[in-house]
Parts: sequence; structure tokens; C-alpha cells
Amino acid sequence: MNQIAKTQWWAFLLPLIAVLIWSMNIAVTRYAVDLIEPASISFYRWLIAFIVLTPFMLFKVWTQRALVRRHLGQLAILSAFGMVLYQGLSYTAAHYTTATNMGIVNAFIPVFTIFISMLILKDIPNRFAIVGSIISFLGLLYILGKGDFTTLLNMGGHSGDLLMVVAVFFYAFYGVFLKKWQLKIPLLISLYVQIGFALLYHIPFLMYFGLDAINARNAPSLLYAGIFPSLLAPLLWMLAVQHIGPNRTSIFMNLMPVFTAIIASLWLAEQWTLFHTIGGMMILVGIVMAQKKNAPVIVQNTSS
Repeated sequence: MNQIAKTQWWAFLLPLIAVLIWSMNIAVTRYAVDLIEPASISFYRWLIAFIVLTPFMLFKVWTQRALVRRHLGQLAILSAFGMVLYQGLSYTAAHYTTATNMGIVNAFIPVFTIFISMLILKDIPNRFAIVGSIISFLGLLYILGKGDFTTLLNMGGHSGDLLMVVAVFFYAFYGVFLKKWQLKIPLLISLYVQIGFALLYHIPFLMYFGLDAINARNAPSLLYAGIFPSLLAPLLWMLAVQHIGPNRTSIFMNLMPVFTAIIASLWLAEQWTLFHTIGGMMILVGIVMAQKKNAPVIVQNTSS
């Protein structure tokens, strides 16, 4: 019994560390805006991850090539949404908004997922999901308007926040596609092939924007982005899903705004204000409400 309790305790640390790594990466993204262009850091991130994985995964992918070939189109779409559109827009948004705001907007993924699931999976949300989503959306608007909804009319002043909203929207598609297809392919093979597609997708952007050189100033940020949030955090997250289940694991994503705000305050000297607190609480309350299920309908057996 004690051994089971100990195992469960350690299992709950897995998603906690993963979210901490991803939160740190948001701060690293904001820190690196003056050191390297978005297309370059996005490309180098996945190149480093690809190089690290290749010695372990290349032979496995080759032996499973028939399986990979069957899912090639789906893996290409997942890569486009999760690794290129989401990450690329996030790196661009970092030039125009704060790490704190980026972390808060990231918490909106579950709400977007609910409505995209309705469109693609025909999964009709219940009343809790609808009300919770409205509350979360109002909280998001409150933060984007810095506590004053009228400032939202000045859209130019919110370009970074809006880019981040679009990025999160694309990531919600990524999660819904994963649920829709439920690919019967080893997770690490799936990750490796998606990274390969991401590198190919970056070629047109690099031809247009160019590729910044790696130097002593940007190398630490690139190494962190390429190893910790790209490889270690997803592995910890997948292990957490196996040990404590997807629902309990997903709850830990709500800690991302908190972790990001703390890191940004200590490292980037960003300020957490009253409108962050109010809007953040509205988003959190809405997300929790949106996850609530309708009470099951009990049908009495009248045949006896």
C-alpha cells in the first residue's frame, strides 16, 4: 500500500515538472526576442530536437516505415498545427507582448478545444462548458484590455496578444486532431516524424527571412528550447497520462499562467497587476466550470 502511494505521489510530479518546463520556455521565448528572429529560433529548436532523437529513433522509424507511411498525412497535419503554426506564432507574439500575457492566453487552450471539438467531433458542449467558456473569454478580454474593455478598440496595441490567441487556437486544433485520429503509432516515433515535417515546413520561411547564426548569446536559449520543452516535457507529460490519466493530467495546464508569471517577475522584471489577477481568476473559474460534466440521468427500472 505504501509503495502504491509513493508511486502515485511521484506520478503527480511528472506533469508538474512538464508544465514548469513549458512555462520557463515562454519566458525564454520572451528573453530571446532581441537575440534571434522567430523563424530562426523555431527552426533551430526542432533541429536540435531532431538531432538528439535521431540516434535513438531513426532505426525504429525505418523498421516501422509501413506504419508510418499509413499515417504520414495525419502526422504532417499535426506537425503543421502543433509545431509550426503554434510555435511560430508564439515566437512572433513574444516581440509584441509579455511572457505573463502569453502564459495566461495559453491557459485558454481547453476552452478553444471544447468548441473545435464541437465542429470537428460533433461533441456538443453542455451548459457548464458554454457558461464557463463565456466567463473565460470575458476574462481573456479583460486582460487584453488591461482592465478596460474600451481599450480593445485600439487593436494595434494588442497585436502580440492577438497573435498568441491565434497560436493557441491552432494548438487546440492539434489536440482535437489527436483525439479524432487516435493514431496507433508509438508516441516517440510520432514525435520524431512530426519534428521532421516541421523542419521541412521551415524551409520557405528561412528562404524568405534568412537564418540567423548561432552565437554565444542565443545558444543557451536554443539549447533549452530544443531539449527541455521539445523532448523532456512531452515525455514527462506522456508518462503522466499513462500513470494518472489524461483528465487529471490536463488539470496541471492551469498552473502555466501562475508559473509563467512568477518566472517572468523574477527573471524579466514583469509586473503582475490587478487586471492580471481578476482576468486570470475569471479564466480559471471558466475553465474549471467548462470541465464539469452534466449529472447522469438515472432511469428507474419499472419493469419489476
